[in-house]
Amino acid sequence: MSVRVNLSNRLSPTLVWGLDSIMSTVSTLLSVLLLHMLLDLSIDSSQLFVTLAISLATSIIATRLFHTYEGIIRHASAVEMIRVLWAMLVKAVVLIIAANLTLEYTGRFVYSIIGFDFVLSMALLMGVRVVVSSLYYHLLDFTNPSIQRTLIFNTTEASVRLANYIRFCNTSYSLKGFISTNPNEKDKRLLNEHVYVAKDVNDFKEIFEASNINAILFAKITDLRNEKELVAYCLKNSINLQLVSFTQVENEEERILLHKVQIEDLLGREEIHIDMTQISAQMDGKTVMVTGAAGSIGSELCRQLYSLNLRQLVLFDYSETALYLIDLEIRDKRKATPFVSVLGDVRDRDRVELVMKKYRPDIIFHAAAYKHVPMMEMYPCEAVHTNVGGTVILADLAVKYNVRKFIMISSDKAVCPSNVMGATKRLAEMYVQSFGDFIKKEGKTGTTSFITTRFGNVLGSNGSIVPLFREQIRKGGPVTVTHPDVTRYFMTIPEACRLVLEASTIGEGDDIFVFDMGEPVKIADLASRMIELSGLKPGKDIEIKYIGLRPGEKLYEEVLYSKEDTAQTSNPKIFRAVRVSHDHRKILEAVDSLLEMAAANDSMETVRLLKQIVQEFKSRHSEFEKLD
Repeated sequence: MSVRVNLSNRLSPTLVWGLDSIMSTVSTLLSVLLLHMLLDLSIDSSQLFVTLAISLATSIIATRLFHTYEGIIRHASAVEMIRVLWAMLVKAVVLIIAANLTLEYTGRFVYSIIGFDFVLSMALLMGVRVVVSSLYYHLLDFTNPSIQRTLIFNTTEASVRLANYIRFCNTSYSLKGFISTNPNEKDKRLLNEHVYVAKDVNDFKEIFEASNINAILFAKITDLRNEKELVAYCLKNSINLQLVSFTQVENEEERILLHKVQIEDLLGREEIHIDMTQISAQMDGKTVMVTGAAGSIGSELCRQLYSLNLRQLVLFDYSETALYLIDLEIRDKRKATPFVSVLGDVRDRDRVELVMKKYRPDIIFHAAAYKHVPMMEMYPCEAVHTNVGGTVILADLAVKYNVRKFIMISSDKAVCPSNVMGATKRLAEMYVQSFGDFIKKEGKTGTTSFITTRFGNVLGSNGSIVPLFREQIRKGGPVTVTHPDVTRYFMTIPEACRLVLEASTIGEGDDIFVFDMGEPVKIADLASRMIELSGLKPGKDIEIKYIGLRPGEKLYEEVLYSKEDTAQTSNPKIFRAVRVSHDHRKILEAVDSLLEMAAANDSMETVRLLKQIVQEFKSRHSEFEKLD
């Protein structure tokens, strides 16, 4: 049976004040006795009484003056040391003055007593604090079996701030030191804690087992992502990984929040640095419309856009419930920027035109789309209506109503598409690109610039693989993976939205922007890591089951066509694709025919025609393979 002791209460400040005063006076007594004994001198008892009375009175006043009792004694720090130092210095000065006024002789002997008293007083008052602090944390470890013995990674300023937070404000963790991969920090100490240096898995094992460590805290997400060996070791050995976030609210102290490391934290890349000044300038005083505003990407775009100085934000979506929820969220921000939520379907030309005519957007972010590959293989006509037809309607009306910029959100699945979804997104790209060229080169009336952004898979989006795996793990498995070798590019929703905003600023018109998404991730490895992050063992606690590639899926995704090249932009993480030009008249004629076929709800003939238009479209693991 474990014993739990409540250690949250602090000593009474009055009690600490009294103890400080008594210890200071005892220090004076010991100093007088010790120096008289060493020199074999007799002590004048009346003079000793006067000295102790002066010492006690001065100690009471000085400790009160410098508030030595206000700090929580178990959290003794440099601040308390400074307070004690000033208080004892005042006592020493008062004793010197008193000695000169009351004694006939005040030579080295008297000054030695006062000096020794000063040193001993400091040692006693701070020593007691150190002992109490040490006993507190040892007792906390002993009496609370749920407390986690913790190391903090790295020795940066952020790590020190996190350490102080853990020591003073959070009793869930017991700080046992710092861990670093920098060999120059070997045998060093920080905040009186040992700095452990590790260079490989063997070092990690030795350190963690010797100190019985069961938690690692990261003050920076870049450290978490860079230290792959350490993270892998912790995951395999069920060591708790926590990541800190520092937030500063105006007129409030810094807030420090810890959260359990999620798969999004591990798969993300170095933060994209965006020139918000340039983006703010472009959006200043503009009316901005977001289609698919209640979806994963659209809603995050709305959150980020709403923080800018817009004339108005128009949220357009077909899903009543999802639109209602994002409306409530934005309304709760209580910002002065006007916004309106509009229920409507991008496939309904009359509805879209009514909205465009009423609100006259300057900029459109087109995020509305059907995106789930297997579902669109089952319903290709619906994919054509939404992804192609909806884009055509929006693009045409954008030109008609003089929208300045039209930013379309595409997908890496549009590159050499192997499924209906990717092919419809590719055709939508071809339409807006050729339309932009047509406006510029052939003198068609219009001022709209068309910009396309291509994404990889978005972590945490509705229906994406990460929520699916989480639910399967919650149910006890199995976690279903299509193929042992399948890989995908991943990005977080905030990353995707920053890319869109940046593209809207640096785009000159008729551009395709792609993102440096780093290395593709093996889905089987993703599944294993998510199981390990849940504190379970892959293959032992949770089975990973391979179910075969689904209709339309391929093992690998690309982000560029072979005929396309890239050019660097002002952002090193964003590239401009050198596009393949298309004849807009031919594309328009082909799209009209495709939409007519889709309206007839003939799936096979619709896909046959789609393959004729998007010649790179080669079906995989699908009934439509026979059309290739």
